[in-house]
Amino acid sequence: MDGSLSPRGSDLPAKIARLVEERGWNQEDFARIANLNRQTVRQILITGANRRLRNATVSQCADALGLTVNELRTQPLERLLPRMHGAPPIDQDTITTLYERARMQDLINWVERNKERASQLSPWEVEELLALQGPEGPLAKMGVEHFIDLIERKRRLIDKLHLIARTEYLPLLEQMIELMHHKISVR
Repeated sequence: MDGSLSPRGSDLPAKIARLVEERGWNQEDFARIANLNRQTVRQILITGANRRLRNATVSQCADALGLTVNELRTQPLERLLPRMHGAPPIDQDTITTLYERARMQDLINWVERNKERASQLSPWEVEELLALQGPEGPLAKMGVEHFIDLIERKRRLIDKLHLIARTEYLPLLEQMIELMHHKISVR
C-alpha cells in the first residue's frame, strides 16, 4: 500500500488486505476464518489491487471481519480501522428508538451513559428490552444492566455459532445443539 488510508472504491482488495493486517491475521488465518480458498485469499492479500472480487467473496470477507458488505464497500478505511480493534459503530437510529420508546427512567439513564453499547443492539434486541419494561416488569426487578449483559452474552454466543457453522465442525455443532434441545424440551 502507498501509505494512504483510503483505498479507492475499486481498490476493495487493498482495503480488505489492510483490515486483515489490522486484525493480525496471516493468509492461512484469514482463509480459514472467511472460509475461502487459500489461492483466493493470496490473490486478495498480495496481488489484490488488480483483482475484481465476486459478491460472494466480498460477503465472506465482510463476515470474517465483522462488517456488513455495505460497510466494507462504502466506509472509508479510517472509519473501519477502529472496528478492527473492537470499537463498535455508533447507530444513532437505535439510540433514537430507545429514547422514543423507553418508559422507564432507568432504561433512559442507561442509554445516556452507554451510547456505544446501546447502538450495538439489533432491532430485535431493542424490542426484547422494551418488552421487559413496566413498573413490575423484569427490567424493574432485575435491572437494565442485568438484561443488557444477557443480550450481549447471547449475541457473542450467536457470533461464535456462526463462525463454527462455517467450518468442518458444523456436524458436531448440530449434534451438540440437538442434544441440548432434546434435554430442555423433555422437561
